[in-house]
Amino acid sequence: MKLAFLVCNDFFVTRLMDLLHAAGIDYYTRWDNVKGKGHGTDPHLGKGSFGSTNAVLMIAFEDEKPLGKLIDDIERLNAETARRDDHVRLFQLPLERIV
Repeated sequence: MKLAFLVCNDFFVTRLMDLLHAAGIDYYTRWDNVKGKGHGTDPHLGKGSFGSTNAVLMIAFEDEKPLGKLIDDIERLNAETARRDDHVRLFQLPLERIV
């Protein structure tokens, strides 16, 4: 089992949700208006010069097949996206248990 956190600029949430739908994933927990800064990217602090924020989705995968399709789709989308700041990020972790 795996746990994935997906992070993108709030502006691109619709694009991310389309990827989930295409991968057959209809389960997630989502946080909106998340503030932060990634390695080599602009800050997303929700105010001032950095007025945008991020969205974070947490998805638990009992079956890793949809996760593999989602990773492939994200890699393809990111390859087509010129600005690195606009890429979708996926962080994958082992998941020991779902209760």
